[in-house]
Amino acid sequence: MGLDIRVPIGGLFTTVGILLTIYGLASDPHIYERSLGINVNLEWGVVLLLFGVVMGGLGLKSKPNTSRKPAESERRLGAGGH
Repeated sequence: MGLDIRVPIGGLFTTVGILLTIYGLASDPHIYERSLGINVNLEWGVVLLLFGVVMGGLGLKSKPNTSRKPAESERRLGAGGH
């Protein structure tokens, strides 16, 4: 299998992080009065964006294992398989 699970997870978190960051930057500051003036959307958008980039980067950086080593049971059975 050539697809590392970190790549689609990283893409998902990166996409949600970008959307949340843009919303946090573009939204009206008055909606954050209930959260003591903290722009929660912007802060969590950046956190999700960073997490997604790290996960995607780690997934793309890892080398797929293309060398096929025989399993232990195949080595014991030999070429005949009996």
